[in-house]
Amino acid sequence: MRLTIYGKGCSKCEKLQEYAESAAQELGLDYQVEKVTDMNLIIDAGVMHTPALAVDGEVVLEGRIGSVSHITELLQAAG
Repeated sequence: MRLTIYGKGCSKCEKLQEYAESAAQELGLDYQVEKVTDMNLIIDAGVMHTPALAVDGEVVLEGRIGSVSHITELLQAAG
């Protein structure tokens, strides 16, 4: 599973990455994390508000961090 974190590298983006990795580990998933900080690439992905999380190329969370349990639910639904 590919987890993509979209954002400028702020503390919220770092927290979203931490939560996403915790959720993936909790589920025992085989995953890779990609960070996208280039604004042109963020816009090309259709992300209007950062931080954002995409799972296998599909944006599932945008403009907020979300809790670990919420991200766990998103990963289960995408998986």
